[in-house]
Amino acid sequence: MDRTYVLYRGRRFSYFGGCDYYRLSSHPTIVAALVAGLKKYGLTAAASRKTTGNHFLYEQLEKRLAGFFGTADAVLVSNGYATNLVVAQALAGGFSHVLIDQKAHASLVDASAFFDGPIINFSHRDTVAVSRIMERIGRRSRPVLLTDGMFSHDGGLAPINGYLRSLPRNAVILLDDAHGAGILGKTGKGTPEQLGVRSDRIVQTISLGKAFGVYGGAILGARSLCDRIRDRSRLFGGNTPPPLPLVNAALQAVRILRSDRSLPHRLRRNVQILWSELRQTDSPAPDWPSPIISVVPPTPAQARRLTKQLVGQRIYPSFIRYPGGAAAGYFRFAISSEHSVRQIVSLARALTGVTPDGSK
Repeated sequence: MDRTYVLYRGRRFSYFGGCDYYRLSSHPTIVAALVAGLKKYGLTAAASRKTTGNHFLYEQLEKRLAGFFGTADAVLVSNGYATNLVVAQALAGGFSHVLIDQKAHASLVDASAFFDGPIINFSHRDTVAVSRIMERIGRRSRPVLLTDGMFSHDGGLAPINGYLRSLPRNAVILLDDAHGAGILGKTGKGTPEQLGVRSDRIVQTISLGKAFGVYGGAILGARSLCDRIRDRSRLFGGNTPPPLPLVNAALQAVRILRSDRSLPHRLRRNVQILWSELRQTDSPAPDWPSPIISVVPPTPAQARRLTKQLVGQRIYPSFIRYPGGAAAGYFRFAISSEHSVRQIVSLARALTGVTPDGSK
């Protein structure tokens, strides 16, 4: 299976869209686990985990995720979007204020209302803005801060070290690490590991539909937090858990990411190749290690020009409109471990306006 190409206008084009950073969604071992799970367990537990639907596979995956990320416990939920809502329901009423990055994921925006406190937006990835908010609301307050770990629209990382310094000791950071989990850090533990942060003040939520290539979401943290979620969250208690075949597949995905270190090695190599190619032409290149690059064309004419350059390099022109990015739309490219060096170089040429023969 060609996992880095799509058919576009009847032709085979390189594909840099989506979030399947290791192309595990079509990994033969994971697909086989899905099929085996379907045959053995059927589609679903068909009940809430708080009644008769708490299948042993759910607990097995939670233990494996806790082991992978180095936390005491984990709570599996039906999808990544739900993770932040589940946490907010469980911790509602425990905070004086809710601070949220103005470009936070929509699931965090929805979750903010469940905390039952005044909501204060702060400028994107701005530690100074957070410090000023703390001066205004006072050090005796107990805020919860909501932010993505790696922002999906451009790959930027949240400065969580700076946030922790600005916040009081009893504050909490709800970190949506859907895109950082499995990608960032020496062992794939995500944004905190990448930034060298270890703190029990961080509640990390993840998606199993990005790096892990499957489906579902999880909350990582202390046993007391996870027990509180199981006890207090209506969404957790009243929701049908993920389909069992997908859980069986996710168990394999976690095992593969833990054992096959060539995957993150190839991903980092491809990211470094792209940044190097861009810098050789004095083109702007991010100063972070994420596999996402975003290009915002200033005018519709320039958007059409870049589309033409991409098509000329046989690259699918992934122009999107998505919350967090430019309202008028932008090009978003996600590098994977499975892209070839030739594909990466072709993307760099398209972004810099270099034609296949090397001219501009």
